[in-house]
Amino acid sequence: MRRILCYGDSNTWGYDAAADDRFPEEVRWTGVLQQLLGEGFRVIEEGQPGRTTVWDDPIEEHRNGKTALYSVLESQSPVDLVVLMLGTNDLKPRFSLNAFDIAAGLERLVRIIQTHLPTAQRRPPEILLVCPPPVGEWVDRGSIAGMFTSAHSVAVSRELPRQVEKIARQYGCRFCDAGDAAQLSPVDGVHLTAQGHRNLAGLLAPVIRACFLT
Repeated sequence: MRRILCYGDSNTWGYDAAADDRFPEEVRWTGVLQQLLGEGFRVIEEGQPGRTTVWDDPIEEHRNGKTALYSVLESQSPVDLVVLMLGTNDLKPRFSLNAFDIAAGLERLVRIIQTHLPTAQRRPPEILLVCPPPVGEWVDRGSIAGMFTSAHSVAVSRELPRQVEKIARQYGCRFCDAGDAAQLSPVDGVHLTAQGHRNLAGLLAPVIRACFLT
């Protein structure tokens, strides 16, 4: 059984912006991914709304992805692959981060995954580094206007794929750009629609299969 740990934020948790609720398990990209991969794979969902890469949020506390990662790696060990998709919440203007800074946060998480080996984790897991989808230009008119802004968040999100791909190459990770499959909610411009979840799972499934064919 190949164990796939999906570590992310509200788009991994499955926030439904239109309903202000959570998508059902079978709609979330992790659930769709489980269906696509089928027998022989176990998809483990570890998403938290508001989770950053490595930053402490002074308003939404306990969202630091670095702090939580150690415990998750231990509680879910052993894992064969970590699908890491974080960085969207780093785009909030309150952090004043550029694309390089956000990618550096992801780099720190990659290094933890590759070096922090719990007892049951005999060797480092493979890593699929997923750049989150860019923020929609209509975010200023959406339900979370102000939390993200077109002036900062949209511009930085468009620069992010290039920086994240550099980290993936440097550390021998697989790479996917979720922007290639994204369909963002018209309500807020940040969260995936149900179709966006299906698209993302369809993008990731063949890449994950390929990880275990070489």
